[in-house]
Amino acid sequence: MQMDYSSIRAIHITSVALSITLFALRGLLQLASFNWRQWRLLRLVPHLNDTVLLTAAITLSYMSGQYPLAQPWLTAKIIALFFYIAAGSIALRENVRIGHRRIAFALALLAVLYIVGVAWKRSPTLALF
Repeated sequence: MQMDYSSIRAIHITSVALSITLFALRGLLQLASFNWRQWRLLRLVPHLNDTVLLTAAITLSYMSGQYPLAQPWLTAKIIALFFYIAAGSIALRENVRIGHRRIAFALALLAVLYIVGVAWKRSPTLALF
């Protein structure tokens, strides 16, 4: 079964929303010192969803002929994605001071907001200038 661009885009956007929601939930639980890792779903679903998200993103890039390094907005998204992953992993880590975890959580959320803004505006400057 072959899917069209708009269907894959809908899957990608849904996966983005779920990914952000799951990260925010786990981050808030982590900041509250609640052991969210006790729930198998909160340990596994984010990884499965992020696999779907990445697969859809790569498929959309291929289908549209828009690639990182050739498109500045896609390059900005990829760089911000790496920052989001790094900050997010610190925010969710158990052996990190609470203050550092809070800062990392806030930075990860700012990074993901930037990523969404860049995708929306298709501009690394968010079309501000």
